[in-house]
Amino acid sequence: MQKYKSTIVMVFAVLLLVGCGYKPSAHYIQHIMQGSVYVEIQVDPQEPENAAYVKDALHQMILTRFKGSLAPKNQATNFIVASYEGTSFNPVSYSNGYITRYRADIQMEFELRTPNRVFKRSIKSEVEENINASSRLSSALRIEAIRQGMAKALDQFLAYASTQGLLTEEAQKAIIEEAKQAQVIQQ
Repeated sequence: MQKYKSTIVMVFAVLLLVGCGYKPSAHYIQHIMQGSVYVEIQVDPQEPENAAYVKDALHQMILTRFKGSLAPKNQATNFIVASYEGTSFNPVSYSNGYITRYRADIQMEFELRTPNRVFKRSIKSEVEENINASSRLSSALRIEAIRQGMAKALDQFLAYASTQGLLTEEAQKAIIEEAKQAQVIQQ
């Protein structure tokens, strides 16, 4: 009996997802970005160690979430330029006069250039972290907070690009519908 219940729940869940019209973000991004992608990172001179992290994360995002392919600059049809604009650290809580928790505000700017359009987005993400007594550990936590903030910014950029793709898809549907109505009127 338990086996049948789990099977029924599984079938219901699949039908719900399929029936609700859910489409992954990669589906919508295909409306604005088709073909290969070249990634360029503009490095902040104060935080050069994070450039490789951002580039690797963008490559992974393009391959896994955008379902795209990477290409050299002279062969790419789309370009993503990401620039790290810096981080500010603000104390959030104190204990005995010492900062025990801080918020890192990470600022990044993204530009997606396709053959048809250019999308620019400036994104600010926040990460809160505790500070340990050891300055050596605090330095490692600082870099980790910056990377977490960059990961959040990359996710926000993905959401923005997906939204632009959805808007493009909706606009294409509206144009097709208008053309159909114009044909009916002409007949």
